[in-house]
Amino acid sequence: MLHHAPLLMTMAVGLVLAFILGFGAQKLRLSPIVGYLAAGLMIGESTPGWVGDTDVAYELSEIGVILLMFGVGLHFSIKDLLAVKKVALPGAILQMTVATALGTGVGLWLDWSLGAALLFGLALSVASTVVMLRGLEDKQLLDTRAGHIAVGWLIVEDLAMVIALVVIPVLAAGDGGPGAIAGELAWTIVRVGIFVALMLVVGKRVIPWALAKVADTGSRELFTLSILAIAMGVAVGAAYLFEVSFALGAFFAGMIMRESDLSHRAAEDSLPLRDTFSVLFFVSVGMLVDWRVVIEAPLALLVTTLVIVVGKSAVAFALVRALRYSRRMSLVVAAALAQIGEFSFILVTLGGDLEILSQNAQDLVLGAAILSIIINPILFAWASRWYRDGAGEAESDETADAVVTYEGAEHVILVGFGRVGTRAAMHLWQADVPTVVIDDDENKVKALREDGREAILGSAVRSKVLRAAGLDVATTVVIAIPDPLNAGAITAKIKRMAPAVRVITRGHNDTDVAYLTELGADRVIVGVHEVADLMATDVLTEPEDAS
Repeated sequence: MLHHAPLLMTMAVGLVLAFILGFGAQKLRLSPIVGYLAAGLMIGESTPGWVGDTDVAYELSEIGVILLMFGVGLHFSIKDLLAVKKVALPGAILQMTVATALGTGVGLWLDWSLGAALLFGLALSVASTVVMLRGLEDKQLLDTRAGHIAVGWLIVEDLAMVIALVVIPVLAAGDGGPGAIAGELAWTIVRVGIFVALMLVVGKRVIPWALAKVADTGSRELFTLSILAIAMGVAVGAAYLFEVSFALGAFFAGMIMRESDLSHRAAEDSLPLRDTFSVLFFVSVGMLVDWRVVIEAPLALLVTTLVIVVGKSAVAFALVRALRYSRRMSLVVAAALAQIGEFSFILVTLGGDLEILSQNAQDLVLGAAILSIIINPILFAWASRWYRDGAGEAESDETADAVVTYEGAEHVILVGFGRVGTRAAMHLWQADVPTVVIDDDENKVKALREDGREAILGSAVRSKVLRAAGLDVATTVVIAIPDPLNAGAITAKIKRMAPAVRVITRGHNDTDVAYLTELGADRVIVGVHEVADLMATDVLTEPEDAS
């Protein structure tokens, strides 16, 4: 009977194998992506045994792409990019250009057409978001200045890939000379412009309004369904009405949803579904890999891997150094970019659909991606050692990453040293209340320590950072960051680690109050409520004071 249910069989076998092999990869300190790709390889046509339905796998991969890009849009942060724009913007553009040129050279060496070689090179130029963030987190580098540069660099690469997904199909279809291609490209830009304008003008109002209406029903099931409906509906609608890719539509759906006050809840509720289909995406990609490329084209595979691991990282290191950053910081950025992942898979799948890339080219990209993901933790381990101790190198831009643990007790932990956090800290210090600040800005932490204050560098959502701040012996944690999603994650982590500690956080509206209170916050302060109360109190007490 099961042979009549190819969707069920492909999903069930793919997920079970992905779990087993992903768990094994995790235990070996590799990215679980390696396990997911291996699961796909095991049920692909190039290996013996049961073979999954490739048509079904392709459909599942499309859903995976939509939800992956929706997640990218939902977490896309212009703020993160602007914070490091002087290095991330020129660095990413130059690095992608050089890496694409190197990959193009490999393609031409293999006697491919120029179009195939260019797309091959572009696929080698973009790093994996999942692999990079995992590497930075494992080595506690995500919250450092080097980590911020690497993440900003990645945002630029993601934007470039979004543009590429629009342009590549036009260039691939161009068969009427430069004039016809230019005309078709201009018409594509017009269609995309109309879609973007519609999303910014109409979607920016309709999507948050719709989410708020669904949230008012109190049904978690309906709210989760609304998120999926918006992501899928916008992606498919954009493809049908404006002839843009599913990926672009999903990306903008996520970006617009981020504008909603309920974006934190949308991200949390959609995460399990996005993770599941992301796994299926990697499994479906693995099904496309022909392992025989290792035997039939070992030299080409080696050269492709060297372009990713050595070429990209060397270019990134040189560019960051040229922009007058330290050697240690340059090594971290270089290690972060020395791999490829999900966007590369999307590009080679697109290249196959458009009949630009041969199966051999796809196998080289996929095989080299697996090798680069396996090698990446080794590079991160080496780079992190240099970053922490400088390997004897004397540098003027001393980092704030030295391991520090607060030795006191009965103190207050203040998370976030922005405008609100700074003002709160000043009041606590004036009252001689022992206070430890946690912030992910290396410069702020360094300045606080130089001023004789207790400060821990890192993200308060991580257990190690909270322990370093003395959470187990603290009385109160004040979460002063403005993002309710991160504040909620921190609150939940604190309550799991130290249930008796009092947690005070901030919100923007009643929805945030309900969300943060549900996660364990003892008090949620809403700015507009406090201002209104103070204004009313001032009015009511003024006549008495005047007399």
